[in-house]
Amino acid sequence: MTFRHSSPAIAGLTAALCIAAAPFSAHAETPSAQPHPGSITSVEVLNPAFSLPDAGRALKITYLSTNGVTDKGLVPVTAEVILPVGTPPAGGWPIVAWAHGTVGVADHCAPSNNPWTDRNRRYLSEWMKRGFAVVGTDYQGLGTPGTHAYLNTRVEAYSLLDAVRAALGNVPGLQNKIMIVGQSQGGGAAFASAAFSSTYAPELGIRGTVATGAPYITPELIQQMIAAPASGHTEAAYNPVMVYTLYLARGQAEYDLTFRPEDAFTPKAMSAYQAGANLCVYELTDKVKQDGLNFGNSLKPGYSKALAPALAAMKYPTLKLSQPLFMGTGELDRDVPPALQHGLVKAACAAGTTVQAHVYKGLNHDQTVNASLADSAAFTKAVMDRQPVTPECNPTPE
Repeated sequence: MTFRHSSPAIAGLTAALCIAAAPFSAHAETPSAQPHPGSITSVEVLNPAFSLPDAGRALKITYLSTNGVTDKGLVPVTAEVILPVGTPPAGGWPIVAWAHGTVGVADHCAPSNNPWTDRNRRYLSEWMKRGFAVVGTDYQGLGTPGTHAYLNTRVEAYSLLDAVRAALGNVPGLQNKIMIVGQSQGGGAAFASAAFSSTYAPELGIRGTVATGAPYITPELIQQMIAAPASGHTEAAYNPVMVYTLYLARGQAEYDLTFRPEDAFTPKAMSAYQAGANLCVYELTDKVKQDGLNFGNSLKPGYSKALAPALAAMKYPTLKLSQPLFMGTGELDRDVPPALQHGLVKAACAAGTTVQAHVYKGLNHDQTVNASLADSAAFTKAVMDRQPVTPECNPTPE
């Protein structure tokens, strides 16, 4: 049940929202409004199987966002908007702008086309219990035309910020008080969204950012990450970072016509590279494990030159955020090695960002997400109440 933006667009949008048990927002767009970042082009009731436990209204919206690859023009992007059950508080529900982790680069992998994982269902349900609505973008190219430019920070930021604009402008019961929250790819997307927000979407009332497993790439950190194993040790047969490297290449291949995968990958890795165009993350992970791919047997010496455009697109526009940042890192994270996450903490602190960093002893990439909930709750209460947070730039495992 999808309604397109045409002469009866607002009537259709109103109908969909009424079906979702609420009147259409009084400040929604008018049919004569010019398309702009955050314009809604369609809305439907989200498949109940894709909503969150004990949620109220749940919608899937399609909206326009600035093309993050070219930095000009508008492209359609999809998102989920999930509100808590019950009557909104005075002024409306505050928003968790959710930036999802790696799912793949194919359209059928888009979060709005799938149920939540058990981890994310538990995590976001806790945010909803705190009184937040969830606005979760799929990112440009996931579920909409074009291929997802994986880990492109501008793509991620524009997609997320425009999803919030679309929700605030068209869905009743929301208020312009926002926490940006993300894990893994989404941790980087959350940081990027906060970094871009002051120039791209200054009207959004962002209070703070919560990121877990957030990547940060510099030439020095890349070299450290792929350096030869320490003497007396051999590299593990499977390296999970290879999954993300393959997706990075797949995304670059769609906008860089000069890219040749054989310049980056060995013949051993080529089957997984080709499969990455269609396999979602758990399927590609299984293949990378099955093929025993790691840096030593999969990357050619010229890989960094071949992937230079995609690596450059991972950079953040600034490391000085206007709002406080919570960073959660698993001590045993193999997906986003702790050195990368600590590098981001160090760089953001040095730039003047108020950072509260936590390291979770004995926990991996996935386990850290929900383990961080208690700490992020205290951080969130402080920033939502405009209270100072305790900075921590040199955390010890907790």
